[in-house]
Amino acid sequence: MVLPLDVLDDNLESRMRLILKDGRRLRGEFIGYDQYMNVVLEDTEEETDESTRRLGTVVLRGNNVVSMVLDE
Repeated sequence: MVLPLDVLDDNLESRMRLILKDGRRLRGEFIGYDQYMNVVLEDTEEETDESTRRLGTVVLRGNNVVSMVLDE
């Protein structure tokens, strides 16, 4: 059986795309997490239909993340 934290551990230092509960879309390098699935991203960008905004390093509370996908 594959556990969620094992999947996160296998993908550390990968580029990820995240969708948040409020509909925001983020893209950044996945550099850390904790047992509550709070996430740390570096070189993060917030993407909208019109533009991209650079955010730098962000810490996201795990219950705000709807999905995480490898950014290829």
